[in-house]
Amino acid sequence: MVLNSQVDANSYDFPKQLDIAKVAVYGLSILSAGMFLSLPFFNLLHPSPWQRWMGTIHGFGALLATVVAVYTGHLAFPLLRGVSKILPQMRTLTFWSSLITFLGIATGNLAYMRYRAGVEFGGARAWLKENSPLGQYVLMEYHEFSVLFTLPLGVACTWILWKYGDSILEKQNRPVLTATCVALMAMMFFSMGGLVTGLGVAKIHAL
Repeated sequence: MVLNSQVDANSYDFPKQLDIAKVAVYGLSILSAGMFLSLPFFNLLHPSPWQRWMGTIHGFGALLATVVAVYTGHLAFPLLRGVSKILPQMRTLTFWSSLITFLGIATGNLAYMRYRAGVEFGGARAWLKENSPLGQYVLMEYHEFSVLFTLPLGVACTWILWKYGDSILEKQNRPVLTATCVALMAMMFFSMGGLVTGLGVAKIHAL
């Protein structure tokens, strides 16, 4: 009886496996998100002064725009299936996604001015054309055009979602809803592609 009571007491004090799993999931999620969002700040350690401040500003803007666009894009899947309760959230998220995407592109143009500097000034574009043409003509060209697609897609989706309101879920407006959700998924895809290619170019040659 004494042994059973000790076992019961120990099992009561020790956290349940479900609680441990929940803490582990939340803990790892927070740590992973923190590590991912800290990525732009590694630019502060770069020896190039251009990369330190332009790279940090554009890196933070691009990462934030990608995170919001990806979160918005993944909600387009349930919206396409007709989940109506997320429609107000989608309207707000699409608006903010478009605005933050604009800021990400604006900071990209700031970094692009330094990127196009001549080889005598250490410009990355001139160096890539001489030493790594694929980095310029594949990665950078894709990066430039793919991220520019995100802004008109976001603005168009924002306008459609706010114009149609809840009526976009009605049967006669299903083609509009489908086109909007596909456009949001495309925006998510272009944002991720732009982030990956931008990191690739920066890895080959910094600003």
